[in-house]
Amino acid sequence: MLTSDAVPLSESALLVVDAQDSFTLGPRWARRSNPAFETNVAALVDAYRAAGLPVFFFLHTDGDPGFATDGPLFRLMPFLTPRAEEPVLVKDTRNCFTSTTLQPRLLALGVRRLAVTGIQTEQCCETTARVAADLGYAVDFVADATMTFPIPNPDAPGEELGVEAVVERTVYALRGRFARVVRAGDLVRELAALGTLGALGTGVA
Repeated sequence: MLTSDAVPLSESALLVVDAQDSFTLGPRWARRSNPAFETNVAALVDAYRAAGLPVFFFLHTDGDPGFATDGPLFRLMPFLTPRAEEPVLVKDTRNCFTSTTLQPRLLALGVRRLAVTGIQTEQCCETTARVAADLGYAVDFVADATMTFPIPNPDAPGEELGVEAVVERTVYALRGRFARVVRAGDLVRELAALGTLGALGTGVA
């Protein structure tokens, strides 16, 4: 597995995984983690663009309400507006590789390092990070630019794993094994250090 210190940030791309309105359907949206999600993801998108590095967006489809490709909620969240050269790829797997053309696109661009952001922390984001590492990419998992929800236990009605525990377990499993875990503000500052950004007001810590 490549590590982030072995691959320059200039060979990185940003993945924005499933930041879509589909998740706002139903009561769980009010129990989401990370109120700074939108701010942190937007700051990273701006930073990658300013550095001239690729940005990829993803939409997830499955049989759950709100995730049908012809549904009114099947769209990126309003704070995201992809540019013409920024693909929006539709996937029907947890990871961003298996059901999309992401891999050949990355190869064509010479990308060897990926920053993972989006929804949900422990599902599509974590799975994408694990697959990316196995495929040979260095991975920056930007935990505070991901978001998730409590996980109910189907074998014990009324029991659930809270969002803090979900994130803690994901970070613990990925760190040093599949990814470098990094904060959004730190990654933005590292992009600025490439010398292509200059000063950038990020709104993140």
